Amino acid sequence: MNRIDLKFRKLREKNETAMISFVTAGDPDFETTAKLVYAMEEGGADIIELGVPYSDPIADGATIQKSSARALKNGTTIAKIMDAVKNIRKNTEVPLVFLVYYNSVFKYGMERFIAQCNEVGVDGIIIPDLPIEERKDILSITKRYEVALIPLIAPTSKERIKKIVENASGFIYCVSTNGVTGTRTEINTDMKVYMDTVSKFTDIPKAIGFGISSAKMAKELRTYCDGIIIGSAIVKKVDATEDKEEMLRNVKNFVNEVKEVLK
Repeated sequence: MNRIDLKFRKLREKNETAMISFVTAGDPDFETTAKLVYAMEEGGADIIELGVPYSDPIADGATIQKSSARALKNGTTIAKIMDAVKNIRKNTEVPLVFLVYYNSVFKYGMERFIAQCNEVGVDGIIIPDLPIEERKDILSITKRYEVALIPLIAPTSKERIKKIVENASGFIYCVSTNGVTGTRTEINTDMKVYMDTVSKFTDIPKAIGFGISSAKMAKELRTYCDGIIIGSAIVKKVDATEDKEEMLRNVKNFVNEVKEVLK
């Protein structure tokens, strides 16, 4: 069992839903990224996603696109992110997951990338644009290095869900609504039907993401899943103020507010 599996097992014993938070690595800088990880963990985050910035992030809305652009402008690279995670791991055992686009992994070298994930302490990877047909090679490498390959499914996946969740590990990232990431005030998908369909094909924990912007929304959705993923709402708080201490407080308090309704 890696850290993700252990975390979900502990949460199930306590009848809690996982609070999964997201920030972009290197935005605004790596020192702040590390402090954000610690602040989110202190606030109650159970699993933390680090976005690997990419110039054409097809699954991301404007908030995370801007965050990625800032990180890239600051000279963020995969090698620097790996070094940052290695340092973060000296101070925390919180499960860490990369959200990374396939071209970044391919150019870096699939085996090199996943081997380094294992080396520095990354527990899982999410590749939003990885086609099922291309998954075989990367899946064999992730299994060898014990790094979870976390698939995304969407309400429109329907007959493809069974195939998508085959050989998955860590958790299933269930996209709440069609489109890109970004805060929303409501989600119109019939979550019960959607999540019941996913549950027919896998017992792996299921987490809902895309568009969740408040503790109220998280509370409404927790009935249907094992985890709630929040990204854009947190990234907005990172960008809202140049006062880093205030930003860290705001992020920690927001994560705590969400986690409290998931207990």
